[in-house]
Amino acid sequence: MNVPDATDRIRAAFADAGVTGWLHALDLDSGAQLDVGADQPVCTASVHKLCLLVALHERAAAGHLDLTEAVDCPPDGRTPGPTGLAAMLDTARLSLRDLAYLMMTVSDNAAADLLLDRVGLETVNRTTARLGLDATRAVESFGAMLAGVRQDAGPAGARALADPHVIARLRALDPARSNRSTPRDMTRLLRAVWRDEACTPEHGAAIRRVMGLQVWPHRLASGFPFDDVHVAGKTGSLPTLRNEVGVVEYPDGGRYAVAVFTRTAHTAAVLPAADAVIGTAARIAVDALHHR
Repeated sequence: MNVPDATDRIRAAFADAGVTGWLHALDLDSGAQLDVGADQPVCTASVHKLCLLVALHERAAAGHLDLTEAVDCPPDGRTPGPTGLAAMLDTARLSLRDLAYLMMTVSDNAAADLLLDRVGLETVNRTTARLGLDATRAVESFGAMLAGVRQDAGPAGARALADPHVIARLRALDPARSNRSTPRDMTRLLRAVWRDEACTPEHGAAIRRVMGLQVWPHRLASGFPFDDVHVAGKTGSLPTLRNEVGVVEYPDGGRYAVAVFTRTAHTAAVLPAADAVIGTAARIAVDALHHR
């Protein structure tokens, strides 16, 4: 399979699933790549938690914080969400590294904002700038992003998110006003993590480990249903938006970073085809690079 064939198949897969999609895939060792709108600015949603994780470990590697430091997590004022601390009712006490585990494996918004309080938005941005991710920018916390969605939705609340006119005014879906990146920037970040260029080897290994523990199998991992292929990733979701970035590792040593970002006109919260096409597109891209 040559790259033009692969890019045509990826575009066809996006169209069949009813999404607009952008993708970048990168062989971490040879540098070979595949591009389907890879420089399009996109809203990262919870994918930006990867940038926060790298900044957290960079600070720890520099001795500015201890990942075993315990943090109290009272229920009052927690960032809302359906998973992890965000969905819990009682006070918890967790280390920074265990908060990072919840942030990455189940995309816990409350854990992410507790870490962001400790690290700071500008530290996240300095980290991405140091790594040359010029199109990547954190502009708000995850709680602020969700609060903006609620405000923009108006008094009808979540029910209004079924209305395309309401969706069109959500600031969280505008890359100019929300946490943002590009598919190419995200594969560059993944390459830096997997090649120990983002952090020390010890901290790089910790980042790779926690990314490999993500529980969601319905997007990127769905394209690689093999016991001997390892997928480590981070999803991101907002109304009409489904993303995932990650690294696919083959038993022959091949390592491929993939970033897939999608938007759909459908406002339904559950769209299995839109989730599955992330794995389909990633598989087409990785197969093309793997067989070069």
